[in-house]
Amino acid sequence: MTPRTFSIIAGSSYLVIFFAAVFANFLVVESLLQDPLGTISEQDMMVRAGILAFLVTVVFDVVVAWALRELYKSHALSNLSTYFRMMHAAIMGVAIFALPVALTATTAEEVLGQVDLFNTIWLIALFFFGIHLVLLARIIGKPRIISIILAIAGVMYAVDTGAHFLLEDYATYSNVFLALVAIPSIIGELSFAIWLLAAGGKKEPHKNPTHTKLK
Repeated sequence: MTPRTFSIIAGSSYLVIFFAAVFANFLVVESLLQDPLGTISEQDMMVRAGILAFLVTVVFDVVVAWALRELYKSHALSNLSTYFRMMHAAIMGVAIFALPVALTATTAEEVLGQVDLFNTIWLIALFFFGIHLVLLARIIGKPRIISIILAIAGVMYAVDTGAHFLLEDYATYSNVFLALVAIPSIIGELSFAIWLLAAGGKKEPHKNPTHTKLK
């Protein structure tokens, strides 16, 4: 498998993760938060599909970790970056356990409790994902603008997780933190995915060899 192949695999997997996560988060989880019992009783299949979508994101997270490691295996930080992304995937897999339990809940408080448990565990996973993004930004180097945005997104993930646990009034600033995390992460990761599909792994054109002048 060539570097170009690994780049296409990573980029395609990134897009799968993006669309699966959008559906699972903004449709399923938000529905559970807005109408816990109604969503469980009336949209049971949507919730189950959301759980499956989260599982898909974990699977392709591992695929991305593997493909990026192979693509940048010559870099000294590649293994470390991979380990942090794998930690994120593993913890995310544990977080998903809370959602099937919500399907058996009989009160709104029980449903919300399981969703809160899911979000808390995933929040911890995102701390490690943030470290992965900072390392990844260092590894890829170019395109420079994408590297910078990925680094900012990684720092914001870590800061947001820390703020959740350190600030008693985090809810007061939640919208600010959401914007600080969402904007660079969406722009950075989508841009990186598109770059991987369009140009990643391509060999740079060979330069003409310089001729040694005879003395």
